This record gives sequence, structure tokens and C-alpha cells, in this order.
Amino acid sequence: MKKLAIAALVLSLTGCAIQRFDVRPDLQNAATHDDAQTFWVGGIGQSEDIDAAKVCGGASKVQRVETQQTAGNVGMTLLTIGIYSPRQIRVYCAR
Repeated sequence: MKKLAIAALVLSLTGCAIQRFDVRPDLQNAATHDDAQTFWVGGIGQSEDIDAAKVCGGASKVQRVETQQTAGNVGMTLLTIGIYSPRQIRVYCAR
């Protein structure tokens, strides 16, 4: 039982990931949009679109877009056996 608990802990810690796209790294930023995206069955064949230019009020104001699978997201995925797989999305706009 102890080995199973250790294996589950190690497996849950390896799933965190972040993808970051810096469009204009020279500008100061502020997170303007922070939301959770919903994916089912591990997100296989699914996509979620967000219009960063619309969120920031113009394409020239978009500084960074990032998506992250946090420890909480991984926990929810493990709890639902991969049926529900949420991810965080953040859009940073220039001030």
C-alpha cells in the first residue's frame, strides 16, 4: 500500500506543465484574463479558442498568453480518472 501511495504522489507531481507565448516582452504586464478551460477525456482532439486581441483591446496590446496545468488541475484529472481535465489560461495585456 505504501508503494502505491508513493507511486501516486510521484505521478501526480509530474503532470504540471506551462506553455508561455511572449508577444511583446518589453512591455509591463497585468493579467487581464484568468480563466479555466474545460477539456474532457484528457483533451484528446479538443481545442479552446480565446481572442487575445479582443481581451486586450487590440493586437498591439497583447504581451503574453499562457496556458497552465496546475497541481489542482492534475488533481482533478486524477480524481475523475481523466474524464475531466481542466487547464488555466491567462492573457497579459500591456498597461
